[in-house]
Amino acid sequence: MLPQKGEKGLILVCGKCGNVVEEIEADEYKLVKDVEAKISEPGVIEDKQINLPTARVRCPKCENNKAYWWIRQTRAGDEPSTRFYRCIACGHVWREYA
Repeated sequence: MLPQKGEKGLILVCGKCGNVVEEIEADEYKLVKDVEAKISEPGVIEDKQINLPTARVRCPKCENNKAYWWIRQTRAGDEPSTRFYRCIACGHVWREYA
């Protein structure tokens, strides 16, 4: 639940479904943990300095058949990793769940 400005003060709003719970006093709220997890590409990717493996996979945006790939653990440790692709031609990034 995250605080947002309402008509009469602060309200708590669910970040997932948008459900509004109640109005709160500003002193009662304390941010304990940042809930946004950002997925970043590995390192700096420039035209001539690429150190990532490539795969023959079709880009859903431009239909090129070659892309760089890397793997990240985006879910719980007992679930499979997620493979990310970055098209060599257009730079579009997409993911593949195992």
